[in-house]
Order: sequence, then structure tokens, then C-alpha cells
Amino acid sequence: MANYVAPLKDMTFLLNHVADSRGFHQIEHFADFDPALVSAVFDEAAKFAGQVLSPLNQPGDIEGCHFNEGKVKTPAGWNDAYRQFCDNGWLGLALPEAYGGQSLPRFIAAAVHEMWLSANLSFVMFQALTQGAAEILLAAEDDRLKQRYLEKLVTGEWATCMSLTEPGAGSDLGNTRTRAVRQDDGTYLITGQKIYITYGEHDLTENIVHLVLAKTPDSPPGGKGVSLFIVPKYKVDESGQCGELNDVRCVSIEHKTGLHGSPTCSISYGDEGGAIGELVGEENRGLEYMFILMNEARLSTGQQGVAIGEMGYQRALEYSLERTQGRDALTGDTDVQIVRHPDVKRMLMGLRAQVTALRALSYQIASRLDLAEVESEDRAAHLRFVALMTPIFKAFSTESGNLMAGTTIQIFGGMGFVEETGVAQLMRDIRVTTIYEGTTGIQANDLVFRKVQGDQGEALNELIADIESDFASYTALEIAGSETEMLLQLIAVLKESTQFILQQGKEGRETQLCGAVNFLELMGIACCSWMMMRTAVAAYEQKQQSTDTIYLNNLIALSRFYFAHFTPKVLALHQTVISAATGIQDYQIEQ
Repeated sequence: MANYVAPLKDMTFLLNHVADSRGFHQIEHFADFDPALVSAVFDEAAKFAGQVLSPLNQPGDIEGCHFNEGKVKTPAGWNDAYRQFCDNGWLGLALPEAYGGQSLPRFIAAAVHEMWLSANLSFVMFQALTQGAAEILLAAEDDRLKQRYLEKLVTGEWATCMSLTEPGAGSDLGNTRTRAVRQDDGTYLITGQKIYITYGEHDLTENIVHLVLAKTPDSPPGGKGVSLFIVPKYKVDESGQCGELNDVRCVSIEHKTGLHGSPTCSISYGDEGGAIGELVGEENRGLEYMFILMNEARLSTGQQGVAIGEMGYQRALEYSLERTQGRDALTGDTDVQIVRHPDVKRMLMGLRAQVTALRALSYQIASRLDLAEVESEDRAAHLRFVALMTPIFKAFSTESGNLMAGTTIQIFGGMGFVEETGVAQLMRDIRVTTIYEGTTGIQANDLVFRKVQGDQGEALNELIADIESDFASYTALEIAGSETEMLLQLIAVLKESTQFILQQGKEGRETQLCGAVNFLELMGIACCSWMMMRTAVAAYEQKQQSTDTIYLNNLIALSRFYFAHFTPKVLALHQTVISAATGIQDYQIEQ
């Protein structure tokens, strides 16, 4: 099984020509991050991903994590790789230099993060947690907490974990039962249990900083009464040094379908009287703060769909070029490479098209986060775009990742179902991504009720205007053919579905709840079609000044393939959106 090879050519093309057509180095704030610097960062990241992380992936999956008397030992090689990861500055790539980070833009960090996810998803799941935790501490504006915790988290000296889920509560964070009682010295005693805590206990760092959601005795009911607390594994004194062990205990780790190298822990707080915690920000604003980390984690989870798709494509392409079987239906040649069979080529192109579209979309989101920091006049519009795209990207990309893992196995045939080839691991690892950080149904409801109805379609109408603009650019090119009629229908369906969602009142709530996932899938395909329009336009324009015609022509062909094989699905999805409750209303579940 070959190690991961970062697709630097694709990544660089999409960043330079698709994510922001101006080119980031043309924007004054990003002038220092020219293509030469980006290329240097990518080259070093690619080496680390391919030569250090990727070789640990399958052995880590086979060995898994070890649990013994509250301690967790990660797979062989994890400790050394973690230390190299932190020493090389990869953990704090997009975090402030003042706290030990690199202060690089998101559009660079997003591409690098994808490399880690493809090379070894289990290993690198801590990175988004660190990014989000650092942003929480920066947003809370508590100098005392920042001084004691931030640099140690950014540099990787200490790790962090996100403690939300509880037994029986699941995604309902308003039903949190963990309790926090204020003490005379301003700290809180934390008691309760949390489950499904990624990297909640491990042997990679001296200390682990738990971000714990809990309720105070006099808090309001539901989500409005949840507060956020820092609860370190080892207590931290005023100088930022570790002291005695806190009342925090890992009681077990989960035996999971996949992601065996990532410890998923059940944590008990306060078995011996109470774990010492410190309030982050203000009481009863815990969900507000935690959503900073959760949104970061959701974007990272969306990238996991891209990463698994890329890894599947690489392995399937390699296998289809090596495996010989059957007769070429067009030439009559026998015992041919299976890549010559049209259906295998269709599946390979489907993998690459989906990966290309979703990768471009992830870079587009990252670029808008960057621009929100430097373009004050357009800041609100950039943030509206990111808020709208977060549930779409998280859910659609992970659902697509599951399908791409299945397609990879299909190309391998029976050998794909055998663990030795390594592709079965892709399916096992990707499966949970549609569940954690908010299920697809939760993301769909967030999209319909909070993001579309919440601003009366403002962000979505801005998106449609952007798609129409790029459609005009695409149809003006000589490469545009019969697919332009399909793209016109796509835009019409987007407008009709948007109006349908906005016009629904209480009477239509059941239809919306039943059809929300279909609407999200429609939006995912629409956004990927948009990215493929931009990809085709950029490839056509680059052909005028490049000799790499095969590569650029292939990008154009890939875009047209997407319009033929994926875009038409929006028509059926629209029909489902407007009649989604049909049958569900009448069907009675048999007891």
C-alpha cells in the first residue's frame, strides 16, 4: 500500500485561481504570502505528511490505543510524530505569533490541514481542537487565562479536549447535567460525566486542558444556562506551572468501528469531591463560546470528507492502472488495465470531481474567514457566507466522503473488502464523520431554520448572486456546451427552493423538518457545481499562458463531467423538498 502523496498541483491551482480570483498576494494584507512562500510551506508539509504521518496510519489502525487503570497509551510512533509536529510549528500554523503560532492565513492552513487528514486522520484529530480552544481564549478576553494557557496550547506543550456530550444527553447540550459550584476563591467544583471525548486522555503531553460544559446551581433552564469551564488534568498555578493531579479521571476508551489510533474517552469529573475548574468568560454563555470551537471542528470535519476522498482516489487510481482484467469493449483487446473500462473510468472521475469541488469549496470558506479579518466594509457579508456554508460543507462533504469510500472499495472489487489493501480502513474511519460535531440532520435543521430563515435568505441570495455571476463567466467561454441549460435549471431550482423555505410558516414546519436533509444535499451539489464552474473558467484562462494543456483540459473535462453526473440531481431533490412530508405524515411506526 503506497503512502499518501499530497496533490500539490491541484491544491496550488485551486488556491491561486479558484478560491479568490484576485489572487491573495494581490491583497495588501496578504502581500507577504506570495505563491513562492505558499509553495515552500506546501512542500515541507507534503514531506511530513507523506514520510512521517502516512506510514503510521495503517499500523496505528491495527494496534489501536491501550487503556490501563485510567491511562491511555497511543500507538507506536505517535509520541515521536507529535513532537516533530509541534517542533516544526504545524500545530499553530494559523494561530498568533505572540503565543507561539505562525500567523499564516487560513487559506494556507486549510490546505496543509487537509494533508494531515489524508495522511493520518486518527493522529491529527487534536489539531482542530487546539485551533478552536485558542480562538475561545482569545474571544473571551481573559488575560489571566490567556497568559497561563494559550502559549502552551498553541505550541503543543499541552493538549486540549472538548467535553460536551453526556450519557443520555447526546446532541442536546441544553440537557447538560454536569454541575459547577462556585468557591470562595473564584474557582468552581466540577462534578459529572462526559463521553465520546476525543483525545480526552493520552500520553502525548504533560497536561490536558479540558473545556467542559456545565451548569451552575442557579442557572436558567436549557441551553441558556450552560457555562464553559477550563478543567486541566493537572492543576495550573498562577505562574502557569503544573501542580497536583486534578479530580479528573478517564474511566474507559471506546472500541470503535474506525479511528482506532484516536483515543475516544469517557471522563469522570469529581469522583473524590470535585474537579477544580475556571470559568471561561461569563456564566451562562458557555454555548456561545463553545460554538467557536464547534464551528472550527465542523469545518475540519468537512475537510475529512475531502481528505478520505483524496486518499481513496489515489489508491483506486494506482490499483486500476495495475490490475488487468477483461476485454476492452471498444478495441477488443483482452486482459486490459481496468482503468480502460468506461465504468471504472467513470468512478475514478467521480472521485476526482467530487474531491476537486469540495476542496475548492473548503478553500473558499477559508478565504472568506481571512477576508473577514481585513475587509471591514465587507466583514458582515463574509461572515454570513461562512455561517451559511458551515452546515452545508460539514454535512455534504462527510456524506460525500462516505460515498467516495464506498466507490473506492467498488473499484478494488473483492480486494477492497480485504483489510490488507488498506481501503476498508477508509470506510471505517469516515463513517463517524456524519455523526460527530452534529449529525447531518442537525446540520440540515441549522441550515433551514437558523441560516436561511434566520436572516430571511440574505446570505443565500448573496450566494445565488455569486453563482449567477460565475455562470455568466462560464457561458461566455467557447468550451460551454449543452450543460449550460442544466446550470440554468440549477440556478432556477435554487431560487425556487429558497422561496419555498422562506414562505413556510408553522403549517409547513413538518415538511421542512422532513426535507431539510434533501435541501442541504441540494445546496451541497449547487455549491460544488459553482466551484466547478470557477475551476473550468480558471483552467480555460490559464490555457492562454501555459503549456500544461493536458492538465488544464482535464480540469475542464472534469467540470463538464460534474455538470453531467452530479448537477442534475438537484432537480429531483427540489421535488422532494417541497413534498417531503408525504407518506411520513400517514405512516405509523409499529410497536
